[in-house]
Amino acid sequence: MSDALRELARVHGISTAYTTDRGHRVAVSPDTLVAVLGACGVDATTDTAARAALAAHRARAAARLLPACVVLRGTGAPRPALPDGAVAEVELEGGGASAALSGPLPVGRHTLHVTAAGRAESAPLLVVPERLPVPEGRHWGFLVQLYSVLSRRSWGMGDLGDLAELASWSGRALGADFVQLGPLHAAEPGPLPDPSPYRPGTRRFPDPMHVRVEAVPEYAHLTGEARHRADRCAGRARTLNEAVLRGAALIDREAVRALKHEALRAVHEVPLTPGRAAAFAAFTAREGRDLTDFATWCALAGVHGGAWRSWPAELRDPRSPAVARAREELAGEVDFHRWLAWITDEQLGAAQAAATDAGMGIGLIHDLAVGVAPEGADTWALADCLAAGMSVGAPPDDFNPHGQDWGQPPWRPDSLAATGCLPAARLLRAGLRHAGALRIDHVMGLFRLWWVPEGRPPSEGTYVRYDADAMLGTVMLEAHRAGASVIGEDLGTVEAGVREFLHARGILGTSVQRFEYLGGSEGRHGPLPPERWRADCLATLTTHDLPTTAAWLSGEHVELRARLGLLTRPEAEEKAEAATERDGWLAELERVGLLPDPEGDVVALHRFLRRTPARLLGVWLPDATGDLRPQNIPGTSSVHPNWRLPVSDGRGRPVPLEELPGLPLVPALARVFAGLRRRDGQPCEASGARETCDIPETCEKTEED
Repeated sequence: MSDALRELARVHGISTAYTTDRGHRVAVSPDTLVAVLGACGVDATTDTAARAALAAHRARAAARLLPACVVLRGTGAPRPALPDGAVAEVELEGGGASAALSGPLPVGRHTLHVTAAGRAESAPLLVVPERLPVPEGRHWGFLVQLYSVLSRRSWGMGDLGDLAELASWSGRALGADFVQLGPLHAAEPGPLPDPSPYRPGTRRFPDPMHVRVEAVPEYAHLTGEARHRADRCAGRARTLNEAVLRGAALIDREAVRALKHEALRAVHEVPLTPGRAAAFAAFTAREGRDLTDFATWCALAGVHGGAWRSWPAELRDPRSPAVARAREELAGEVDFHRWLAWITDEQLGAAQAAATDAGMGIGLIHDLAVGVAPEGADTWALADCLAAGMSVGAPPDDFNPHGQDWGQPPWRPDSLAATGCLPAARLLRAGLRHAGALRIDHVMGLFRLWWVPEGRPPSEGTYVRYDADAMLGTVMLEAHRAGASVIGEDLGTVEAGVREFLHARGILGTSVQRFEYLGGSEGRHGPLPPERWRADCLATLTTHDLPTTAAWLSGEHVELRARLGLLTRPEAEEKAEAATERDGWLAELERVGLLPDPEGDVVALHRFLRRTPARLLGVWLPDATGDLRPQNIPGTSSVHPNWRLPVSDGRGRPVPLEELPGLPLVPALARVFAGLRRRDGQPCEASGARETCDIPETCEKTEED
């Protein structure tokens, strides 16, 4: 590797070597560096080209009066250094007003203008809170994948009506303070070979397939042929739903989406009342160009298919005259997709209102996926901000020895910085609009992402660094405006200092029992005692990517992988290792006096969670039903029905929402967390039991990494 290539990579934030989760140092190949630089618009294909690009970069950097983006953390933060004799002025957000850089500045997204030596330059100026407030006290709630929570009123998968019902019931009857969801982002149109909610077409708008059709106000006013069409869809949906609930069929998103779209086209024909029309117009104005782009892409995809890179060349640029003409020609379809986004937003708002009306202190916790599908609406509309020919993933580690390729293009750091992270701000704003908190998947991606060049294995990728102050500042600014908390999913390989950086800014972490060990992942030597867990985190026993607690306790997760041919070692070895891990945890529970428990090991493990100082305690809903099947087995696509299983009991029988209150584990788990939520100093009721919390509200954590 030449010195020019190495230095060129460094100045663009591209790692030339990285450290594995086991502490080993690995060099990145020159071919990878050249490919990644190329995706950032930098030619390094020869040593001459690399030297020229490096010289040009240094000249631009020397000539700049300002960094690409300026971030002030706290209104009294130190101001950036400026050239001697420079004159600075701050154009405040919204325009029409200005302020001196040296004076008090409000929190917001402003523009800094500087003139010096006859030159002028501007840069985004983000004034962000010093720290986000974390939720007061301690709270518990359910973690769910919405599609899996069906009621007898669903259309084949859980919907926003089911979500409102789940929140209302768990808040009022169980004392829960939140429901954490998987991503509800809109998927790509057409076939869904990968139904994962973590691979959406856009992160800016939720998917209308989650709408409860009958809850759209205009549905009640259907007449004639439109009523007949909607009723026909509803009848077919009931048949689909019944098949899923009796265990005769898997959740079929494509079928659900097709039925809902057909029914909603009929509902869309019903004229809006003046008040409803005004509300729709206000939504359209608020969402602006983002909504227009998304609706236009949906309309074009209906004609040309969802893979926009294969569209006619003149339609691949959302700002082209051809797209403007197509938008007019497809005005009816564009309006339909705008309307779909509106009614989905309305029902999301209604679900959050149901949660807070039920007394939930937080309500809905939405999930922001790490990226989008490479041919989706966001890559079309935001192509200039995304790195073509690259995919986000993860380097090889113990959990995935070959690494991971998630098939999602990463942000370009230079493009984000030039806009003050505005594209990221807009999608954060969307995720926070109807939420008490936002979970950010793979929050380490705000610092750096593992880029994998197209056509190469994940092991041949490298890390690319982002402006963490600008990225985290954008998150903090949008959460501050929404009055919401932020939870970072910080599992896996985490760079030194990242958790401390997040903690200092009030961003909660994620702690999962299966990963909480003394010595961390490198030197694990026994379960982490409850008092040594972090306080500022969401603590859970498991996740959608891990075995359910019942499966982990019984060893069913190993047997499942053996049946599917996924074991990499002899089955006896895998079973012995799993049993040792389980027995170590059960011994820890016995040591702290939580076993034996007359209500069983699942309840005892949740009692252990409560013994930790974690502010938020999450119960994976399938753990409350005794489900043995995982919602997803990472690294598989066809051998297991990933993302298509309804919540079920221990025998594999689907459990409709209406039956949840009658399951014995549900009130037992509610009793574990009784008293966490307090109103006016009084403990809440949960399943008829009134208990007070005997666990300290705060506790210092000593981390061992």
